[in-house]
Amino acid sequence: MEIKKRIVALDIGTKRIGVAVSDALMLGASPVKVIKRQDDQSALKEIVAILEEYNTDTILIGVPYNMDGTLGFQAKNCLDFIKPLENKYIILKQDERLSSEKAEEILRNNGKKYTKNKGLVDVAAACVILQDYLDYNKL
Repeated sequence: MEIKKRIVALDIGTKRIGVAVSDALMLGASPVKVIKRQDDQSALKEIVAILEEYNTDTILIGVPYNMDGTLGFQAKNCLDFIKPLENKYIILKQDERLSSEKAEEILRNNGKKYTKNKGLVDVAAACVILQDYLDYNKL
C-alpha cells in the first residue's frame, strides 16, 4: 500500500495522546498537539478533526510492545483505543519501544524542560515514532 497523503501519528497513553504530522513530501515529522484522554469519545473526535484539518485518512499509531515482542497492557490499550476508527481510516502500526526515552533525550539535548510538562514528551514521542516510520519506509 502506497501512501500519498500526510500521516498523522499518535503516541497513545492512558492520560494523554501526543500527535504529530508528516510534511507533504513524507520526509519529516512536526508536532501538532497533546490531546487529554479524559474519555475516549472526545479524544477520538479530536483525532478525526485533526485528520480533516490535514486532509488525510492515514493514522500511524505507536505500539509499545514488551521488550520480548509480546503485547502488554499498554499495547493492547492502544490497539483497543483505535478500533473505532479502523473501518474509516488507514491504520498503520509502528513499534515504539523506547520512543519516550528517545524523545526525552532529544528534548534534553535541545535544552527543553520537560519533567513538569509530560505533554511535551508525548508530542516529541509522536514525532519520533513518525520520523522512524518515514525513515524506514523511504523509497
